[in-house]
Amino acid sequence: MVSDTAARGQSGNTVFQVIDSLDHPHGGKILRLKLKTGSVPPLKELRGAELEAVSPDGSERRVVRTEGFPVFGGKPSDARVRRTGRVDLHVFAQNGQGILPINTRWTVSLRRGR
Repeated sequence: MVSDTAARGQSGNTVFQVIDSLDHPHGGKILRLKLKTGSVPPLKELRGAELEAVSPDGSERRVVRTEGFPVFGGKPSDARVRRTGRVDLHVFAQNGQGILPINTRWTVSLRRGR
């Protein structure tokens, strides 16, 4: 269950932890994310969103764009994301080129208003 602080958005920035990273068969990556800090964004805000992925030591950064939501875990819903703090995203590199590695333990931040 998502903490009350995270659900109310007390932290300001939305940051997810990558718990799994898979190659998508049609390009891009599937990132399985768990909310680490910040508010739980609605799926509408995540669709087409720009995200910044940062390696555990902070030495590498990637900007990716959300293409959609894989449904192998069931149809995503705002209620499920709020309840579990988890969401799966299909992402591509922002520059349209192939996606560079993003692995577990990376953090992913929602880039609002940039």
